[in-house]
Amino acid sequence: MLALPNTTIVDGNAVRWGRVGEGPPLVAIHGTPFSSQVWRRIVPHFVDRRTIYYFDLVGYGLSEMREGQDVSLAVQNQVLAALFFEWQIERPDVLAHDFGGATALRAYYLNGLRYASLTIFDAVALAPWGSEFVQHVRKHEAAFAGMPDYMHRAMLRSYLQTAAYNPLSDEALEIYSAPWLGPVGQPAFYRQISQMDQRHTDEVEACYGRMECPVTVLWGRDDEWIPVEKGIALAALISERDCSVVPECGHLVQEDRPEAIVAALLKRICRG
Repeated sequence: MLALPNTTIVDGNAVRWGRVGEGPPLVAIHGTPFSSQVWRRIVPHFVDRRTIYYFDLVGYGLSEMREGQDVSLAVQNQVLAALFFEWQIERPDVLAHDFGGATALRAYYLNGLRYASLTIFDAVALAPWGSEFVQHVRKHEAAFAGMPDYMHRAMLRSYLQTAAYNPLSDEALEIYSAPWLGPVGQPAFYRQISQMDQRHTDEVEACYGRMECPVTVLWGRDDEWIPVEKGIALAALISERDCSVVPECGHLVQEDRPEAIVAALLKRICRG
């Protein structure tokens, strides 16, 4: 498990983060409904090459969760910009997944952050997005937030499994479920779903163009959450290279094919 011993307050929200390794900076940004623990099998490969910064998005993982909190994409890029300032880093390599991808793109095009490179995969970036489940929760958030614990646990585990091509281990299911349990975690889970809004990607999608840094786009061929066609289209907009499609891999590449992420990032780092 990755340790997150540090806390930074950003716009009234307590954001938990960690740092390991030595070398130029690398920032890893997780997606929904996960936490920075998705990087636990990736980070060890780079501690002798990079100083790696990882954090839990506002309203996720060990970061603060509270009633009435804005945990939408509209705030996450502001958090990223604030952390760059806190860490006193410029132009790090960036590794981003799902909502983390949206956050990295929003921070680049809207906040003016710049990166040494961007490795982005299975990202929420192009309309339309948002499953029928998401739309249903948005209409009935209170009912979901108040359902009995045993029902919530069962639905949460089933939902998490749909992110992966291979069966998730009990350990992985426990790691990803834990933040969303109990009187604080359960309503927080449905809060973040209810605040998923396509307008937050619509407002930046029109800005997409070739980025100033090298961009690698990876995508799970069998992603049931965001189809691979989105990855191909995104690569055509922001990268000089085609999307790399990862076979026998769903949305949660960190569990299905972590070696694909490691290989892509090593290739990028070795190119300098």
